[in-house]
Formats: sequence, C-alpha cells, structure tokens
Amino acid sequence: MHDTTARTEHRLRRFIAERLLPAKYRARAPLSITAWDVPDEPVPFAEAVRQDYRPFDVGSPWGRPWSTVWFHLTGSVPTGWADELADGTCELELVVDIGFTGAGPGFQAEGALWSPDGRILKGLEPRNQHLGLARDTHELDVYVEAAANPDVPDGQWIKPTKMGDKATAGTEPIYRFRAADLALLDRDVFDLTADVLALQGLMLELDASSPRRAQILRACEDMLDAVDPDDVAGTAAHGRRLLEGVLSAGATSSAHQVHAVGHAHIDSAWLWPVRETVRKCARTFSNVLDLMDRDPEFTFACSSAQQYAWIKEFYPELYTRIAERVREGRFIPVGGMWVESDTNMPGAEAMARQFVAGTQFFIDEFGVEPREVWLPDSFGYSGALPQIARASGKEYFLTQKISWNDTNTMPHHTFDWQGLDGTRIFTHFPPVDTYNSMLDGPELARAERQYAEKGRANTSLAPYGYGDGGGGPTREIVAQARRVANLEGSPQVVLSTPDRFFDAAREEYPNPPVWTGEMYLEYHRGTYTSQHRTKAGNRRSEHLLREAELWASTAAVRTGAEYPAEALQRIWRQVLLQQFHDILPGSSIAWVHREAERHYEAIAAELNDLIAEAISALVGTGETELSLNAGPYAVGGVPALGGVTSPEPVGEVRLEVAGQDWILTNSRIRVSVDGRGLITSLVDLATDREVIPAGRAANLLQVHRDIPNEWDAWDIDAHYRHVVTDLVDAEEITTETHGHAAAVVVRRSFGDSTITQRIELSAEGLQLTTEADWHERQKLLKLAFPLDLTAERAASEIQFGHIHRPTAVNTSWDAARFETVAHRWVHVGEPDFGVAVANDVTYGHDIHADTDDAGNPITVVRQSLLRAPLFPDPDADQGTHVLRTTLAVGVGIDGAVRAGYATNLPLRKVTGERAVAPLLTVDHPGVVVEAVKLAEDGSGDVVVRLYEAHGRRAEAVLEADFETTGAVETDLLERPGPTRAGVRANGNRAHLILRPFQLCTLRFARS
Repeated sequence: MHDTTARTEHRLRRFIAERLLPAKYRARAPLSITAWDVPDEPVPFAEAVRQDYRPFDVGSPWGRPWSTVWFHLTGSVPTGWADELADGTCELELVVDIGFTGAGPGFQAEGALWSPDGRILKGLEPRNQHLGLARDTHELDVYVEAAANPDVPDGQWIKPTKMGDKATAGTEPIYRFRAADLALLDRDVFDLTADVLALQGLMLELDASSPRRAQILRACEDMLDAVDPDDVAGTAAHGRRLLEGVLSAGATSSAHQVHAVGHAHIDSAWLWPVRETVRKCARTFSNVLDLMDRDPEFTFACSSAQQYAWIKEFYPELYTRIAERVREGRFIPVGGMWVESDTNMPGAEAMARQFVAGTQFFIDEFGVEPREVWLPDSFGYSGALPQIARASGKEYFLTQKISWNDTNTMPHHTFDWQGLDGTRIFTHFPPVDTYNSMLDGPELARAERQYAEKGRANTSLAPYGYGDGGGGPTREIVAQARRVANLEGSPQVVLSTPDRFFDAAREEYPNPPVWTGEMYLEYHRGTYTSQHRTKAGNRRSEHLLREAELWASTAAVRTGAEYPAEALQRIWRQVLLQQFHDILPGSSIAWVHREAERHYEAIAAELNDLIAEAISALVGTGETELSLNAGPYAVGGVPALGGVTSPEPVGEVRLEVAGQDWILTNSRIRVSVDGRGLITSLVDLATDREVIPAGRAANLLQVHRDIPNEWDAWDIDAHYRHVVTDLVDAEEITTETHGHAAAVVVRRSFGDSTITQRIELSAEGLQLTTEADWHERQKLLKLAFPLDLTAERAASEIQFGHIHRPTAVNTSWDAARFETVAHRWVHVGEPDFGVAVANDVTYGHDIHADTDDAGNPITVVRQSLLRAPLFPDPDADQGTHVLRTTLAVGVGIDGAVRAGYATNLPLRKVTGERAVAPLLTVDHPGVVVEAVKLAEDGSGDVVVRLYEAHGRRAEAVLEADFETTGAVETDLLERPGPTRAGVRANGNRAHLILRPFQLCTLRFARS
C-alpha cells in the first residue's frame, strides 16, 4: 500500500509540472515589440511615451542593473479564437515574461503595464505575468515599464555584492526578454489546477494512515486516469467532476478558523532604493485593483501612510481609484503609522509621531481611522508601544516577527500585551508564521498545529500575498482560499478583514493571558549597531526637531513670528520614513544608506536654519552671549526650555601627573588615566566611593570577530564573544588645557583603523569622545566599563521611560538577551549608589554580571560602537565616526535621565539682547517635558507632551507663561478625550497625577 501511495503521489507531482501547468494557455500569439532604454533614472509615462522606440526581438538582452526600459507592445487578436472566446471556455489575456528568474517576486525584474492614455493597468511579476482583456478586444496597444532591479542576495545573504549601488553594479544587461503574447486562458484547466493543488497540499499534511488522505489520493488517482495527457484541455472538465466529492466534504466543527487577509508587505526600502519602492507600490496596488475589478469579494489591507502619499504624488489617477475602493471598504488602510518603523530605536516623540502622522493622513484623506497597529516585520517591540498605540486610539496590535526567535518560543498567539506603564493592548501573532502566506496546505496545517490558545480560543489571522518586495495576492492564491474555505481535514478559511478578525478574536477570548514588558526579538541583534551614520543622523534629527519646535513655538507665542508648520511636517515625514525597519536598523543596500545620510545632512542644515530664525526673533540682535537650553532640566544656571546670559563656568578641572598616570579632578569626581590610556580609577568624591574594580580598567576598547552564521548586517551571534582583542596599547597620549577645562587625548590603532579618544570632565560626569577612522571588515568594536557594583538588573531608556533587564543569566530567555537596545542612557546600581552610562548615538549594549580578580561581584557595561558587515552593503560603517559617552557616578535613575538629555541637547550659544523665558515650567523633577509645539490644526494652541520618567507616581503642576484660556488633556492626535492623567486645569496651571511612566498630552488654548 505504501509503495502504491508513494508512486501515486510522485505521479501527481509530475502530472502537475509536466502536463497541467503547461496546458494553462490553449493558444498564444506573439505581439510586435519596440523599446526605449531610459538613459538614467526612471521617467513618468508622459515623458516615456514621447521617445523614439526601436524594434526589439523576443530573446534579446535588456536592462543594465537598476535601469528602466519601456517596451511598446502592439498586435491583433487572431480571428480563429472567436469561437473559444464566445463559448466561455477561454479567456483572453496578455502574457508578458520580461525575463523573470528563479528569485521570488520583488527580488528581480518587475514591470508595469500602461494604457496608451497613461493609465497604469497592472504590475508584472514572476507569479503574476498576465493582464485580463475584454472578450471583444480586437487590437492591443500597451506599454511595459520594465525595471531591471537586480537579484541582490543572489541566493545568499552573506557575501559582498556590488549590486547594491548603481555606481558599482555594472552596465551589462542582466535580463533577457522571453515573451509578449496574446493568449487564451483555458478556464477548465485553470480550475482543475486550483483543485489539484488544494487537495495535494492538504493530502501531504495529513497523517499517512488517515482515511481522509487515502480518500483524496484515490480521487486524484481517478482524475489522473481520466485526464488525457495529450488532451488536457478537452478532458479537464471530466477530471474536475471526479474531484467534486473530496472537495465538497466540509470541515469539522472543531476545525481551526483562519481569517485570510489580503496583504503585500512592501519594505519602504531594503534591497532597493526608496525610488524603486514608489514604483513597487504602484505595481502592487494596480494588481490589487485589477483583482478587485474581477472578484467583488476580494479585500486588501495596506499599511504605511507614506506609501499612499507616494501614490498620491506620483500616480494621482491610481490614487483616485484607490480612494474609491477605500470608501467601499475593500482597500483597507491599516496600522495608522507613517511607515512600518523599527520600534527599538526611534525616540519617544518620534515613535508618537509615527502614529500621529500616519493616522491623521488616513483620517484627512479617506475619513478612515485604523484601529490596529500593523507591524509584521519589525525587529522586536518596545515595552512603550502599548501606551503609545492606545494613546493614538489603537485597540489592537499585530506582528509576525517574534516567530523568528532563535532560542525561545513565545507562549501565546493571542493575548493582552502590557506596556511599561500598565497599559494593555489586545495582540495577535499569526501562527501561520509568515506575513506572505500562500494559504496552501502546509501553511494552514502549521497554523492549526502551532496555535497556542487551543481549548480557549480557535481563531487566527493569515496575511496572504507576495510581499517584502511587493506583488500582493494573486488570482491563484484567492482560488486556493475558495477551495480550502470549508474542506475536511483543513482549517476553515474565510476571506476577511483586520477589523472582522480582531472583533471576532476578542469576542471569542475576552480574558486572554497577559505578556508584560518588551517583546525582545531573539534575532537580528546587530541592527542596534549596523550603519552608524544612519543612526547618528536619526538621533541628531530627533533632537534638532525638538529644538526647532520648541523655539519656533516660543517665538510664535512671544513675538508673533510665523510658525513653520509646513516645513516641520515635511521634515518630520522624512525622518519618520528613514525610521523604516530596514533603514534605521542598517540592513539595506548601500544606495539606501548613502541617500539617508544625504537626507540627514540636509535635514540638519534646514533645522538649524529654522532654529536660528526662531532664536533671532526671541533674543534680538545684540552682542550679549546667551545660552539656550532646549532640555527639560536646568543646566549650569540655564533654565529648562529657556535661555539666559551665559553664566561663568562652574568649577575647575585640575589636571595632575602622578607617576605614569594623569589625574583629572573636579568638584564631583576624580579620574585616573594610566599610561595605556585606560581609566584605572573613578572616584565619586561625595561618597569617596571607587567605581572601577581593583585590577580592572574602564574605557577599554575591545574588537571582536563578528561573522554571524547568516544575515550579516542583521545579526550578532553569541559566538562573537569567543574571539576578542583588547586595545590596551596607546600610540600617543597628550593633554590639553583650556581655561577651566582639561583633557587627556589617547590615540590608538588597530588593523587599518585609528581611534582617538578625548577624556575630560563636565558637570554631568566623565566625558569620552571617541573618534574612529574605521576600516575593518566583519569586526565589532565595543567600549567596556567594568563597575564595582552588584546590580541584579540594568535600566535602559526606551520611549517615555525605561525598562529593567536582569544582568545574570538564569534562564534561556536571559541567555538569548545577550545584546540589548537602549536610547540615551543605561543605569546600573545598588540601592544607595549607581552609575549611568549615557551616549549621543549608541543603541547597542551588553550589560552583564561578572567578578573581579578576587571573585567579588561586579557589573560590566559595554557599548557597541561600530560594526563592519559585508552584506548587503560591503562598505558599511567604513570611514570616520564620532561618538560621545558620559559616565555619571553616584546617581540614581533621576541622574541617568538628566545625563541622557544633557548629552544629547547641549546648550546652544548665541548672541542677542534679551533672555528667553520658558513658555512652560513643571515643578516635579520626575515629570519631563518631551515636546512643545503648536497644534497640528493651525489654531495656534500650544501642545506639550510630558511623561513620568523615574518609574514612580508623581503629582506635578505645569504652568504656562502665556495668555491661555486653559488646558485640556488630549490623545496623541491632539483630540480631547477621557482624562487618563487626572488633569485638573485652571487658567494657565494644570495639576497632574501620573502613574509610573505615564505620558500625557496637554493642549493650551490661546485666545
């Protein structure tokens, strides 16, 4: 029996490949082709259609990497096809193969079909090569915009490639045009193919001894005998009838329920530049609209307001059609974010603005407000997200990526996720384990098998359609969905929407389990460090935007200056775009990162101009030196959110030489730097406490071999720790003194790189500036600080607060968390003494318990400064980088928060004639002002966003120093709503009661 079964299964596979699939088209007729090769970057249709097209033959090469070629296809429908079209057995289609390869959709050549009047008709991808035509078509005239996008991975994700940059990718054609035909689609053959594939997929997932499997096998065997391999078209209908019985057997009442949601994950940049993503969106969305025209039940969920905005700008006619389908509820905006961003590294206000910008766009453009967060592919999820999402009006959260964990399996698929402030959001991980589902037998069986909530709930979501590089659902996938909708042995499948799924899931499971804290992805840990310049640009842009909004708001209120709302919105949108989960994490091709760096330079220049203009209006034109403080804490006599005449420097730094050591001392700390340029002593003078363990040294640069098993730019694997070189030899040590300041400067070299460090003291603590001229490959540079502290856990700043992680490795979850992310600071400490390590651009850290030479417990904090992965950008991180680190000693969390802001928002020195009084003051040190801006609606109201930063309950008064009729609490979109912060407002004063880490947005009305 087994041998017979195996032979039949083999026979079925061969029949599908050699007979059934080739019989899809009953006849084909070639078209005439002419072509125009675009000289450089893509051009609009209106320009392309005016060019001189030359004759082009099928089989000819085309397309240097990243180029575009336009093909003009013309021809007549053969008169002999009339009867087959009339009787309904065939459908007329255009079929184009521009040279598709074995790589998946979105990772190779792509095309778009255009009508002669400039209407984009449909995309062309390897799994979607056709355009349906009306039965009464006689003449065809279409254009193909063919993109020669290279297969960057080329079957691997490790080796260096020149294809990621147009300048290095070469000029030889990389594709060969295969076909442009009119064709007769055989309807019976198409349907028989869908029947057989659905049954085959189910059969191979059933147990070998299952009666249902045997039933399907015997029916397929009968079909194989009935369908004539020499006349598949003529016998396909009979073959279908023999399968009707097994296809009509319904699913059991206990079968898992799968809500299938049409979807196309389109990375806003990755192995292609942003400009190509714009075209990917147009191709995919036109595919979707074409499918909607032919299937009235088909719906499609699409995230990322940025992608809609691109279509509105570059494809207005397509955008009009999308808007119509949105109004029908079939093209469904989801997620409510500007892009599907990374969530680990964007700052607090930036993370909020992802939701503000995205949700407001959908409301303004379509009158639609998404209810869910839609982040299938981001690399881990911050513990601040539940609060931020709920504050933007979101009810649900969906992701897929945690299924990629390399060590531990998440215990739930449907649950409440609780964030750091206690906020909960209903969350789902699709157990199908892919956001590019084909709805085939193996995927559906996996969803049912893995679903963790069995016995309590029975419903999951499957996002289906080709993604990453776009493409979306195809008619073949929808045909599968129809056949497995109610099929014995398979989960039930319903073509659904996100709203329908989440409402059903929440009703089914009203009291789900709770997961508390971050959702750490046990994978892609290198994304906290790769492409330092991109990360530096993001961090600087976030803080410049804070300054620009603060000073522009202050100038508007104080002087009546015009608030640059349009410029700020444009800049914010650019920054938000570059927080996409393959740009900010450093996992894109060279083209993407070089472009991001150029954008960051332009952003910095424009924001500095806006800041200078606002400050000029505030301070006037005098010659007095003023210091402006955009931070939330007073610094050196300068008030928070305001400016005064620059005070005299407080305290003096003494530089002494003791033997071979240099000693730096100010009123707070004493630091010893030895002849190697390492810090061997760091004493907090207030407590006379030594911070550096005996026999150990801080400021230790360490270089590790960094060759992950796969996913070069993405991953740091645990074995990196096995090989390390400590940079303990200094080539040169010099000293500098400038008035009250002094510094020790240490120069080192390693391989082809040089690293210069500047060691000095400030009011905040020990200041280290590391300038690296970095030319290593597959190396990881870390900066280590062994600390004489017994710390069971470390605090790391995230959005609107901080998270605690254990320093010891007791569980597999601890072991997997060997590289972690933090924003501006980390803190380790004992109950009465702690140390904060702040930074101005570093995100990756590892913090672990250790022992000193005598076996005493210590804690080691290491910053991950630089990497040098080879794929997808072979020149990643090469060149000069500057990183600043602050060690604040003898401080608690409050000191860590202060050090983080001070390191990232230094005082701004200007000249003028008058001081700048703060618009707002708050009387509690734990209540931090994160943003001050004017309202998005142009009313002139002042909006302030603040949060409790210390992890304690706080009662505070926020006072406005301007004319106001009062304040109301709002959501992130500045809409009044239920009071969550216990706000009592009276005139220009607002009394707040905040839970630990709670954020609050207040809107002060201006008359």
